[in-house]
Amino acid sequence: MTQMKDVAKQAGVSPATVSRVLTGSATVSDENRRRVEDAIAALGYRPNRVASHLRRQKTHKIGVIVPDIENPTFSEAIRVIEDVAFREGFRVLLCNSEDQPEKQRAYLETLVDERVEGIILVPYLSDGSDVSAAIDRGIPIVAFDRPVDDPRADAVIADDYDTGRRATEHLIEQGHRAIAFISGIIEIKPGADRLAGYEAAMRKHDLPSYVVSGSFKAEGGRAAMTELLEGERAMSAVVVANNMMTIGALRSIKEHRVRVPDDLSVVVINDPWWTELVDPPLTAFALPTKRMAEAAVELLFERIDGGRSQTKCVVYGGELRIRESVGSRE
Repeated sequence: MTQMKDVAKQAGVSPATVSRVLTGSATVSDENRRRVEDAIAALGYRPNRVASHLRRQKTHKIGVIVPDIENPTFSEAIRVIEDVAFREGFRVLLCNSEDQPEKQRAYLETLVDERVEGIILVPYLSDGSDVSAAIDRGIPIVAFDRPVDDPRADAVIADDYDTGRRATEHLIEQGHRAIAFISGIIEIKPGADRLAGYEAAMRKHDLPSYVVSGSFKAEGGRAAMTELLEGERAMSAVVVANNMMTIGALRSIKEHRVRVPDDLSVVVINDPWWTELVDPPLTAFALPTKRMAEAAVELLFERIDGGRSQTKCVVYGGELRIRESVGSRE
């Protein structure tokens, strides 16, 4: 079996240099790194990472817990986090909580048992004792998309109140007065804040609110849109509070043969790649998911490296992308 000393001999460097290359150290010259990598490829060397990590009391693993791996917002974030972590010599353990407190708790306990060096968490609720328990064990946590109450946790979130308000204001500016809102789970902060932004914009213009919950799920969005289209209250426009509910809402719109934007104008929150491909392309309030994910993993590695002890909360604004799903009523 090829050993590290064989790689060192092949590359003409010390075993310590080989070790630094394998752990992603920045102190190795480009020339020595290339020679080590060529030697590893030539000899087919596979390092015993478990033994190495045990010797250093490090696992070089981080955990990521998201509520819905099918949601394009979270899958985009996961891709960014995994790319950065891999470059830093870390591996990612991915967990899907389905916004269930018991699953979140179980996964946090599992990640603690796996001795991960940090966790990026999209929490179900902000006040979970399971989050504090992990931090008590010395594992840094960065809350993503939704904050947690523990003051020791960093957070990267969006200004969801502003998102809901500006999405609604855009429709009002186009002359719409009967505007419905398909909301998410209001027990979690993005759901509550987006709804609050919508209601604030409607109150500002003395307009009545019309809210139906879609629970941030595709089937929920379909049921909510069906309720709106078959209800007695007339509406000329709707704001849908996330991309998964939009998928279901569009199905219902198609089933009811409603024309967008002639019969109904639509603005959606989140802007996955497919919003430009549907007919008509959807006006969307885009959140900077990639930049948020980069910020989250950067904050986590600052904690892991011991370079920062003060808590940070980074808040990002969004961008309204005007396409063809909104018609004027002026």
